[in-house]
Amino acid sequence: CKMNMLLHGYPDARIEKGDTLRDPKLLQHGELMRFDRVIANPPFSLDAWGHDTAGADAHGRFRFGLPPKTKGDLAFVQHMVATLNSHGKLGVVMPHGVLFRGASEGEIRRGLLQEDLIEAVVGLPTNLFYGTGIPAAILIMNRDKPAARRGKVLFVEASREFREGSAQNYLREQDVAKIAATVHAFRDVEKYARVVDLAEIEKNDWNLNISRYVDTAEAEQKVDVAAAIAKLRAAHASRSQAEERLNSLLLELGYE
Repeated sequence: CKMNMLLHGYPDARIEKGDTLRDPKLLQHGELMRFDRVIANPPFSLDAWGHDTAGADAHGRFRFGLPPKTKGDLAFVQHMVATLNSHGKLGVVMPHGVLFRGASEGEIRRGLLQEDLIEAVVGLPTNLFYGTGIPAAILIMNRDKPAARRGKVLFVEASREFREGSAQNYLREQDVAKIAATVHAFRDVEKYARVVDLAEIEKNDWNLNISRYVDTAEAEQKVDVAAAIAKLRAAHASRSQAEERLNSLLLELGYE
């Protein structure tokens, strides 16, 4: 990690090794440090993430609820939310299950939505990451939403546009640019993105499954029944005329 930071021009980056959920290291005067931006790709559905001790967390990070013992996804999300300052924004890669699973995860999702923290949900293609072929989604959360975005969530269905590889798939530059432009614009794009009011999400029991909100189905071609019947009758008439000509020709040739 340190070498990566050096190569990207951040020689003063502070890097800590430890257990983020059980024992966070980025502290200041015993309190969690707060940031303008938080970005992460935590392990998907981490088992034994620290459920047994999370209820007594000294930093109060899990106020929306405790995720299941075998799925730590929303524990990481709540940690990240707790480290945002009043203008902070985060982006985190999550498995699709966090968008619709019920029980305690459903309660956590409801709390995050009711506090209007979720700004966008971006669906990604399958097989983007080493070690797993399942599709993922990016959750974008914001403690200081612009007025025009309050009470709303943008859903982006970006799972169909990518470059296929032999071992894994890749987002092309144009795919990344389209996703970014769509999130920045925060408006509907046919069969790709839709801005949804929290009231509609509440009616769906706080479910964030992207397919509920972005319709990607191709419109069925409408059939003009009257025209189809007329065309069928014309075909029958044409066939009858052809049969009459064929029979006349056979008679002329001496076939009965």
